[in-house]
Amino acid sequence: MVAIKVKPLQDDLPFGARIIGVTREALGDQAIRRQINEVFDAQGMIVFEDVEPTSKMQVMLSEVFGPLKDHPVKIVARLDQDTMPGVITITADPNGCIVEIDGKQLVTWQPWHFDHSYNNELNRAGVLRAETIAPEGGLTGFADGIQIYKDMSPKLREKIQKCDIIYTLDLRYSQQQFGLPKNFREIRPKSDKLLEIAKTFARAVHPAVWTRKTGEKVLHMSPYGARGIEGMENPEGDALLHEVWDEIERTIRPYHHHWKPTDMLIWDNWRMLHQACGCDPKHDRVMHRTTIKGDYGLGRWENGAKVAEAAPTMT
Repeated sequence: MVAIKVKPLQDDLPFGARIIGVTREALGDQAIRRQINEVFDAQGMIVFEDVEPTSKMQVMLSEVFGPLKDHPVKIVARLDQDTMPGVITITADPNGCIVEIDGKQLVTWQPWHFDHSYNNELNRAGVLRAETIAPEGGLTGFADGIQIYKDMSPKLREKIQKCDIIYTLDLRYSQQQFGLPKNFREIRPKSDKLLEIAKTFARAVHPAVWTRKTGEKVLHMSPYGARGIEGMENPEGDALLHEVWDEIERTIRPYHHHWKPTDMLIWDNWRMLHQACGCDPKHDRVMHRTTIKGDYGLGRWENGAKVAEAAPTMT
């Protein structure tokens, strides 16, 4: 009889799980597929250990959670659109964007965020696996919006409760107002190609707090790409978002994943924040990612813009 083993992600965290025993045979069992989905809904993220390290297995596992969605930005590298549609490749490019934190240079670093905040729809989840692992660095961080909401100041919760936040695809670090480390410096900026695509997008709007079907409230602010509070794009609104992010940093209880080739990891994009911790530009690092289609139904384009007008490069 096929079976899987489920255990906590980490004993001191209120979110996350580890699952061992996922094979192609196991994924053919409908009861196991339901069990995996139930764990995911309850825990927000899963680390699958000792999994067959292939893109085909990544696609099979991803489809347990729903159909795959192509990335909305066309310049993002694909693994093989013909044989593995929906699998993108993230490579540590020494000629790409380089930042410096605490005097250490890093590539593929990204601050805390949720994916596709610049879109009116939020994909359901992302699935990652590592093909080439840097000998140091290269961790991926995750934090739970339910935990953050519960632990933050009740007074601040009340202030942000009904606020909607405006986001943009212009992700140049020179334009980021919130969430960058105080000891941050950009050595080599992002490609201008992204800025050209960003000009074709309307701005997106998402609630700072939303309520799950379970009744749990989620604090869901992505400092990366945030431009301000709708109706409060002024010093008062910016001060509130700075206050909220300072509180998030005070209360956050993150998990940072050290990768193995046989790991695959899924996180709930409607609930979790994540960050790419980056690695030294001299190291090779290659990740493959799939995106699970879906939407929580609360995002929208600013001023009622239509998708076709806002994002002509989207699929």
